[in-house]
Amino acid sequence: MVALVLLNPRAAGGRARRLADPVRQWLAAHAPAAVFALADDIGRARALLQGRPEGSRVVLVGGDGTVHRLLPELLARSLVLGLVPVGSGNDLAGALGLRGLAWDDALARALHGSASCCDLGELSSAGGALPFASSLAAGFDAAIARRASEGPQWLRGLPRYLWATLGELAALRRRRLRVFVDGALAHDGEALFASCLNTPSYGAGMPAVPGARIDDGRLDLLVAGRFGRAGALLMLPQLLAGRHLGHPEVRTARFAQLRVECDVDLPLAADGEPLAATREFSVRVLPGVLRVVRAA
Repeated sequence: MVALVLLNPRAAGGRARRLADPVRQWLAAHAPAAVFALADDIGRARALLQGRPEGSRVVLVGGDGTVHRLLPELLARSLVLGLVPVGSGNDLAGALGLRGLAWDDALARALHGSASCCDLGELSSAGGALPFASSLAAGFDAAIARRASEGPQWLRGLPRYLWATLGELAALRRRRLRVFVDGALAHDGEALFASCLNTPSYGAGMPAVPGARIDDGRLDLLVAGRFGRAGALLMLPQLLAGRHLGHPEVRTARFAQLRVECDVDLPLAADGEPLAATREFSVRVLPGVLRVVRAA
């Protein structure tokens, strides 16, 4: 079946638009049968995917946010996902072994590589059910994601998230959380955040749960407990180096189902995209529901 190559010109703060002509030219030379589309509007992008033959291949030129917004359509049509990572986050691309590939190498792989099954997560809250590919942040890290989404366009990737982290430290707030992992109470007390990861990293490459896998039928919970401003600031270099998991206020757990309750509104962000705050939500793993092309 003919593949659709869909470029999100808003990815990476609008810098992805510069790839439109080079991608067209590459496709004309190497994959003339492929259909190319530029989708400024998410509604048009969704309509394009809804019109694709079931089981066909879609190559998204964008980042985690691009994938996140189109996950419902990818799942509804059982589409095969190829990814050319040019976004600000690219944590799903990292888990797929695509981080650091030149865009033309990633495009060739996305069009011609074999696909394998990938897990997803699903958030359920008052707003309904929503799938996510990389992470569901709840608390301080979700507030960081919101600040990063509103940050200066000249910052991208990990520096953008670090800028947002330093900004959020000034308004640091812990919340009392009750976290249930597969039906059992796992945490009851103050915490900075209680976030769920499918990929080893989030926040544009921070190795939050280095052992997480996207094909093991489980998600990984990461809880940061009673940290103040100084403690959070000192923990940041440990997180960037992946050495934070030994801290007594940091805990992880693998799970199939999870529930979080909070007495006040809790900020949320899925795949780096800010969502409406809520006081309770649940998450479950969706094993192997997405077919995706990996680097090897």
